[in-house]
Order: sequence, then C-alpha cells, then structure tokens
Amino acid sequence: MSQVQEFNDYRAKMNEVILGKQNKVINRLFNLDTNTYAEGALSTKTKEMLGLVASMVLRCDDCIKYHLGKAYEQGITTEEIYEIFAVANIVGGTIVIPHTRRAAEFWEELSTVNAEEQL
Repeated sequence: MSQVQEFNDYRAKMNEVILGKQNKVINRLFNLDTNTYAEGALSTKTKEMLGLVASMVLRCDDCIKYHLGKAYEQGITTEEIYEIFAVANIVGGTIVIPHTRRAAEFWEELSTVNAEEQL
C-alpha cells in the first residue's frame, strides 16, 4: 500500500471515530476547518497553498500531507509546489528542510500514484 493510500485511509478512519463521538466542540472545529477552505474571496487553490505553507512552518507532517493531497486535487503544479516549499522555508527557516524532504517524497508518490490510476 502506498503511503498516500495509507495516510488517506487512516485519516478517514480516525475522523469517523472522532466525529462519531458527537462532541459538539470538536465537530464544530472540524466544520470550521472545512468551511475555511471553501471558495470565497480567495480561491480554494490559494487557500490550499496558504494552508501548505502554514503547515510546513508549523512542522505538522500530517497537515502537510493533507494539504499536498488537496493541492494535487486543485491542479497545483510541481513548479508551484516547489515555490510553496521555498516560501515555507524562507518563513520557517532551515528547521523546515526535513519537512520539505518528506513533503517532496509524498508529492512524488502522490503524482505517481495518481498518474498510474489515470492509465
């Protein structure tokens, strides 16, 4: 199983568990997160780029993987991804480099897995 599929499956499974507990605050937080990335004055593509930079600066590998997946869905190109990586590294400093490596690995796999599915 690819790390992309493994990540997506685990995320979906655990979100179902968490949301299934019907905690009002957690459910509202998840809803707020979903609505934040909806089309608005900023496009969903722009919001995903912002989310990816923030996730990299905050060094959240799960968040980075999530936003990379969404970026791929939004049609963000590899060239754009690497400019996003550059912004994140300038803002966050060299401590972001290990997360950039993992992000690059995940992006490569994401691109390969999705290219193979389209064949």
